[in-house]
Amino acid sequence: MITLLLFGSFFLFLGLGIPVAFSLGLAAVVTLVTTDGIQVLDVVPSVMFPSMSSGTLLAIPFFILAGIVMQYTGISQRLVDLAFLIFGRLRHGLAAVTIISAFFFSAISGSGPATVAAIGAILIPALVRNGYQKKHAVSLVAASGSMGIVVPPSIAFIIFAVVAAEFGSISISRLFIAGIVPGIIMALAFFIAALFVPRVRELAGLPVKAKTDTEAAAGSGATGPAAGASTSANAAPGSANGASGTGGSGDRAAGSKTQLLTTNGKAASASSGVSGSGPVGSGDPTATVDPEGGFGEILTALVKAIPGLLIPVIILGGIYGGIFTPTEAGAVASVYALIVGVFVYRELTWKDMPKVFLESGVSTAVIMFIVGVASLFSYVITVEGVADRISSAVLSVTDNKYLILAAITIILLIVGAFVDAISAFYLFIPILVPILIGVGVDMTTIGVFMTVNLAIGLFTPPVGLNLYVGAGIGKIKLEEVVRGIVPFLVCAIIALLLITYIPALSNWLPDLLGVG
Repeated sequence: MITLLLFGSFFLFLGLGIPVAFSLGLAAVVTLVTTDGIQVLDVVPSVMFPSMSSGTLLAIPFFILAGIVMQYTGISQRLVDLAFLIFGRLRHGLAAVTIISAFFFSAISGSGPATVAAIGAILIPALVRNGYQKKHAVSLVAASGSMGIVVPPSIAFIIFAVVAAEFGSISISRLFIAGIVPGIIMALAFFIAALFVPRVRELAGLPVKAKTDTEAAAGSGATGPAAGASTSANAAPGSANGASGTGGSGDRAAGSKTQLLTTNGKAASASSGVSGSGPVGSGDPTATVDPEGGFGEILTALVKAIPGLLIPVIILGGIYGGIFTPTEAGAVASVYALIVGVFVYRELTWKDMPKVFLESGVSTAVIMFIVGVASLFSYVITVEGVADRISSAVLSVTDNKYLILAAITIILLIVGAFVDAISAFYLFIPILVPILIGVGVDMTTIGVFMTVNLAIGLFTPPVGLNLYVGAGIGKIKLEEVVRGIVPFLVCAIIALLLITYIPALSNWLPDLLGVG
């Protein structure tokens, strides 16, 4: 009865359109008052406040601050430039650039939506000009951004370690290292999915090809009005992405040119000072380097990107080397990001500081509020014996580890499509972790398996947050994006099954490095 009341009221509030965080809190309060009377409400602040003031969770605002600072410093553009120089000349090079850029920015931000926001404005227009339909361009970026909660540092791993601590020993450091290999597997899955996504010329039965020397010479000589006219003439009014007049000269290349394809397969060139209208707005940013650049240009791009690339090295190296804890690592990352932004890249001014700290504070407050109300929900699950009853019921049906993992995978995939990872952890860790431990699954595998499940939820309709962020950047209806997400979702689920049923993929690297 209590179980039905708790979860029934939660889903009822969700169905009424109440946000997840408030639904969790209200469901917990309704259950407490119904079972123990109104006098029990004094337990609410005594449960919520300690959960939000945990010293371990102090790492979250630091990592959020570091990620937001790096968004303001142009690190995402430098990462894209480096990846573009190395992989941009390949046939599916731009898809690889997108995934690699997302992987590295995930290692800076620790957040899926933040990763989509950072690289989406740069790469969605470039993918569209390279011949990808807009729905697939947005889908690729949204799916790649889900690595933000798997690749360390991960806010989700911090939450898991805190909530699951009462069921077994697990360190944040071990979870961070354990997320690296699954993150790489997810990146490979998204790239494989991108190989099966047809581009506009392929849909028309034409091969996708790079520029010929003649086309390149002709394109690079067209500037100003002539270039704009040429682009308009070549654009197909009924192109598959629904945009007409796709601009091929809005790349804002600084003294060099990018070689991308417009949505109808025509070669596009961008030279310094030329601006045009693209499908996502005029003068949208893309890579500012020539994909045919030699070793010297690659070395220059690498030098520019090194300060940003060093952040995950500092974080993981410092934690693994015993120099500082994950919480201290977050503080070090924040200070380092501020130094890089103000004194190295010089793109973060003192006038920007109030805006940066306000944005960080708001993001932290949202997460901490979710932590507070979700911990209250978790408290009711534990105190009222809901977790024990569900665990006993499941194990009475089957104690087959593989069947239980399959059932939990389905449950989490469905839940992840509606509930954010933090809320889902507080919701299901008290229920699922005892079951999984009971059938012999280790804590590291549980943490990674649950996190990857919920990462997929970030780009699963109807409430996948990455989809909304990507659709907003790409100026495309969510319904269109949903139609383009299928190949990435299928490949991600295959990757999830590998990670779930082969525990060594999560445990191998932390065991090798001796991280306990």
